[in-house]
Amino acid sequence: MNSSARRTCWITLAACGSLLATALASPASAAPSGPARAVVTAPLPGLDPVELEAAIGGLPNADVTGALLRITGRAGHWSGTSGVGDLMTGQGVPSNAHIRIGSISKVFTATIVLQLAAEHRIELDEPVQRYLPGVLPAHLPSVTVGQLLNHTSGLPRGAGNPDFGDGSAEWFAANRFKSFTPQQVIDLMAGQPVQFAPGTAQQYNGMNYYVAGLLVEKITGHGFAEEVRSRITRPLALRDTYVPDAHDPRLPGPHSHGYLTVTSSDGTTHPVDVTEQSPWPWAEGGMISTPADLDRFISALFRGRFLPPAQQAELFAVPDVPSFRSSQCRTEADAGRACMAMGLMRVKASNGVVVWGKTGSRPGYTSGVFSTRDLARKIVYSVNPTGVNGAEIRYVQRIAAASFGPVVPATG
Repeated sequence: MNSSARRTCWITLAACGSLLATALASPASAAPSGPARAVVTAPLPGLDPVELEAAIGGLPNADVTGALLRITGRAGHWSGTSGVGDLMTGQGVPSNAHIRIGSISKVFTATIVLQLAAEHRIELDEPVQRYLPGVLPAHLPSVTVGQLLNHTSGLPRGAGNPDFGDGSAEWFAANRFKSFTPQQVIDLMAGQPVQFAPGTAQQYNGMNYYVAGLLVEKITGHGFAEEVRSRITRPLALRDTYVPDAHDPRLPGPHSHGYLTVTSSDGTTHPVDVTEQSPWPWAEGGMISTPADLDRFISALFRGRFLPPAQQAELFAVPDVPSFRSSQCRTEADAGRACMAMGLMRVKASNGVVVWGKTGSRPGYTSGVFSTRDLARKIVYSVNPTGVNGAEIRYVQRIAAASFGPVVPATG
């Protein structure tokens, strides 16, 4: 392995949850911690540095420029980086780089909403329209707060709008500083039918968490960023985790640069540095953090630091409903059923073992944090993909196999 890939990295695809589920569908421990109880199943495999390093050999390449991995817990520690963090200088990936955590932000959002439920300031079974009159398009049916958090709302995903782009690397590279308000995003649902009757199925949908973020602000009277600070990051001393202003494109150092490969009008391709970009996804996916902070956060969350028992149970309570055309829940073990609880994602291993956590993605950055219930093994990873088509899946599969064992993807 060359010097730019001298250490191992954990890689997965957060933008496409089906790939993540496939990658993590492998042996792990699911023993309990705190108030919740679970049955211990298969033991965790040992960590083999040689196997992990072999799994990520060849970085940087056309699909991935760099990556990092942090593994902690009593079942073993390991950390490393691979590839380069800066194509111009060839500098390596910082081991505790600041990263755009994308939809991992949802775990912070869900935690705060569950805290408000514990404080009796909201009811999870009450319609969100009661708390936020006029925010959702008027034609939509009543949707409860809990249905937002566990993605059983059935809300539309939103109609296409050219201001929000066409999903291409070229559009994003040219428009990465554009910013949109949560209400502008929510308004994309106007005139669109629901995906299914609320509560009857599950479909992973970012719209739920734009609404949840506005709910936090309405109930508390404070900005979402301030609630994250006062309730989570300040008490845990997470000095590198925050909700940036929607108009602040900066990513603090140290960090790896994010790149997208774009095609020019003459058909040639070249990398565009998208490290600086608008963090407008906000409570749905705009936060910044580091591996050490995410490790500390998930540890405190699983130990019940933030929530009393009733609300803590909701973090791991997956509704017994089918998965509806969702990017999540596509392993053989899921068998087409829901896999999302209120904030966390459950991934079943092929031998029935379970891990919990969340993925996240922004252009140039894919990350995730996962753990067994007993915190015996915690994994935080970040990878820097150069495209938007999921070409890095081969790294997902290799690293998952090296870390947890054989995977069994769903068929059909």
